[in-house]
Amino acid sequence: MSFNLLKGKKGIIFGALDSNSIAWKTAERVHEEGGEFVLTNAPVAMRMGQINELAEKTGSQIIPADATNVEDLQNLIDKSMEILGGKIDFVLHSIGMSINVRKGKHYTDQNYDWTQKGTDVSAMSFHKLMQTLYKSDAMNEWGSIVALTYMAAQRVFPDYNDMADNKAYLESVARSFGYFFGRDKNVRVNTISQSPTPTTAGSGVKGFDGFIAYADKMSPLGNATAMDCANYTVAMFSDLTKRVTLQNLYNDGGFSNMGVSDAVMSTFTGEEQ
Repeated sequence: MSFNLLKGKKGIIFGALDSNSIAWKTAERVHEEGGEFVLTNAPVAMRMGQINELAEKTGSQIIPADATNVEDLQNLIDKSMEILGGKIDFVLHSIGMSINVRKGKHYTDQNYDWTQKGTDVSAMSFHKLMQTLYKSDAMNEWGSIVALTYMAAQRVFPDYNDMADNKAYLESVARSFGYFFGRDKNVRVNTISQSPTPTTAGSGVKGFDGFIAYADKMSPLGNATAMDCANYTVAMFSDLTKRVTLQNLYNDGGFSNMGVSDAVMSTFTGEEQ
């Protein structure tokens, strides 16, 4: 169902890889709500995914960009404004990567070159993106910037490894840069902390199926899906949330406020609930 929440709005969506990704679902929902956008991802990720299919479906253009490279980001923003015919109303940062996770290196035995690369891709890229947008005065007043995060930024999930540190850094950048973007440009910056979601990136985490099952049993509403996150992001891009900024917003079925649930307790007591 469409409400035309984003009619006339224009933006950039980072990180759409395939139909499982939250960025992909968000692009589809933004399109349904009347928004126009440019799609972007790193060249290597674009070779792995099916972004051309999404571009055709949504009538969007693709601009490859390495989000850790300021020159690439500047080119992306300049070309996006040319394509879209003006300043930008919304941006989705849906980027995360840990070589340590991918290569099975334990948190207590990191390869720090890999750690630094993961931090640059997953978190510092958000600062580089916003700094480039800010210096270029590329955002319309009351625009909205959203980055996707996970609760491992606040609580220990051992196998999430250095991605937990990356997400904590990402959330800090959102608050710190969000202050200046709000004060100087009337632009809002928020993060959405999503339930564990079966995406291509998430599936690389050891024990991820266990994460999903545990979170689902803990959450009174169950896990939020990729489409739930897409809908929440659309709401954050819309004018209905004009004064929401500097927030880490939980979209997790209530998991973040739970201590324990009957369903989880029953696995230890053997009693059916």
